[in-house]
Amino acid sequence: MTTATATNGALAEKGYNGKMLNVNLTTGEITVEYPDESLYRQYLGGYGIGARMLWDRVPKGADPLGPENMLGMFAGLLTGTPLFGQRWQVVCKSPLTGGWGDANCGGDFGGVLKLAGWDGIMFFGKAEKPVYLLIDNDKFELRDASDLWGQGAIENEKVLKDRHGKRASVANIGPAGETLSLISGVCNDHGRLAARSGVGAVMGSKKLKAVVVLAERKVISQTPETTKLLRENLDQFVKPLRDFFHNFGTTGITAMSALNGDSPVKNWGGVGIIDFPIAQQIDGGSQINPRMEKSYGCWRCPMACGAESKESTNPKYPYPHHTHRPEYEAMAAFGTMNLVADPDALIYANHLCNEYGFDVISAGGAISMAIECYENGIITKEDTEGIELRWGDADAMIAFLKAMGERKGIAAVFADGVKVAAEKIGRGAEKYAMHIGGQELPMHDPKLQPEYHTTYKLDPTPARHTQYEGNKRLGKIPPAPADNKVYTGRGEHHKAASEYMHVVNAGGMCQFVMMAANTANIPTWFNSVTGWDIDLDEMMQIGERIANLRMAYEVREGGNPRKRHVPPRVTGESTEATHAGPLQGIKLDTETLEVEFLKACDWDTETCKPSKAKLESLGLQDVAAVLHA
Repeated sequence: MTTATATNGALAEKGYNGKMLNVNLTTGEITVEYPDESLYRQYLGGYGIGARMLWDRVPKGADPLGPENMLGMFAGLLTGTPLFGQRWQVVCKSPLTGGWGDANCGGDFGGVLKLAGWDGIMFFGKAEKPVYLLIDNDKFELRDASDLWGQGAIENEKVLKDRHGKRASVANIGPAGETLSLISGVCNDHGRLAARSGVGAVMGSKKLKAVVVLAERKVISQTPETTKLLRENLDQFVKPLRDFFHNFGTTGITAMSALNGDSPVKNWGGVGIIDFPIAQQIDGGSQINPRMEKSYGCWRCPMACGAESKESTNPKYPYPHHTHRPEYEAMAAFGTMNLVADPDALIYANHLCNEYGFDVISAGGAISMAIECYENGIITKEDTEGIELRWGDADAMIAFLKAMGERKGIAAVFADGVKVAAEKIGRGAEKYAMHIGGQELPMHDPKLQPEYHTTYKLDPTPARHTQYEGNKRLGKIPPAPADNKVYTGRGEHHKAASEYMHVVNAGGMCQFVMMAANTANIPTWFNSVTGWDIDLDEMMQIGERIANLRMAYEVREGGNPRKRHVPPRVTGESTEATHAGPLQGIKLDTETLEVEFLKACDWDTETCKPSKAKLESLGLQDVAAVLHA
């Protein structure tokens, strides 16, 4: 295996290290790259830098599961600093959608990677046998992982921590990634997943089981000045919001969302107050929190919205001690979507997804589709190997999830997501496949918040709810109409809101923390750890640059988000979920929403291609030359 040490003199005490690793898994060669400061100022970090690397280094038309694809792991600009940076992203060409792919994650891996001296790692090629990368500060080597292959992600993390010490941070894949499940992710911190876009399958295709990082440094740029700034900005937090997330996490909205029209119900075909009136049985405060033992936070998080469980006392659903409290998306994907109201079953389903390495949104949605297919005679008890799939049957849901993880029977088909399942099963199954562009829909109904429709359909990563947040404290996002049934006049608002989220993600900042923080201070945070002098205008331009490069990549690879099919249950074209309840009679004006957004972005309203003038104005002349050749 390859072993090497990087030396570049004393590291500058900045929010970035100025160093990245290139790992060729085919040859075993590892090289160090020292990007120019301009790369950070133009793209920040995270998937901002990842977009630049993917465009430059993955050839057009590359097989997502082939050796030419890049698997990039990038920490955000503020990750590892005192100033609200906890998150990191995985970037690749997506095997799930065929175009741009990224997945966002919390936990400790991003912070530890930065503390070890690295801003990112780029993997190319494919190993002959399973390997893992070990980084010990400036030392790095590939090691044999044959004995680890087949282990669950949480189990494997424990093994590697026993081997390399409790200080080690581990990012790895479970069996779902190893078997190239298209809905698999990358796990760290015993159950935090970079879950979407099929990034786990790309890691598995490269025979890369894990990345293990050890670091000696404590915090980057923790100077008296940044410490003072941190304290001042913590005082500006919206305390009720911070307290809500700390006490309940995202599960605090589960019951309410199931009944007010926010959560999809019964595979997007039901109505909460009619089909799931017992939603209060999965309330975060009264039902989930009593099963938790202690609060938990990602690396140095000032909000700490997570929690870890007591050991299960239910033998049917034996989740272990210190299982992560499910997030809202897991609670809705397995609860409201499948009409399951057993808190122990939902915590256990979340644990199984983390161990297998499944995206909870996609896994829950796949089971919902399977239930409808079973209910309508498209798949049978023989196909499911005896599992009788019914709404509200927690035992059947868990059994099918395990079969997906073990690639057994018809469940193996659903382990690649609902689009693939519909294509392979046929016989009308596509009616029940709730996806856009190949990716299962998140747990927020755009009929309640219309910007979600445009985000789900037109973002390069389809069906992604974390690409929009209309933050009012920033001061740079035009207001949207207050009436959510008014569909005109949202384009400029949505453009700015999505570009703001690119700044948040590339900066390594958590969306929930930013909901409470004074986001008008973001340029000050960036400047305090870099020595730059950017203002809000330049910051928003960075977000716009990232937005255009992500879309340019999607278009270069043959994608056209404008032509993506959106299930009629989602838009209100079908009245299955709008015949009663809070969303009764609502039908989105999708044409207005889409066209106004694309015009605001200066993207073609038929192809989504960014204009040549727009790309050049953002310093992307090389990208413009390719798209407008």
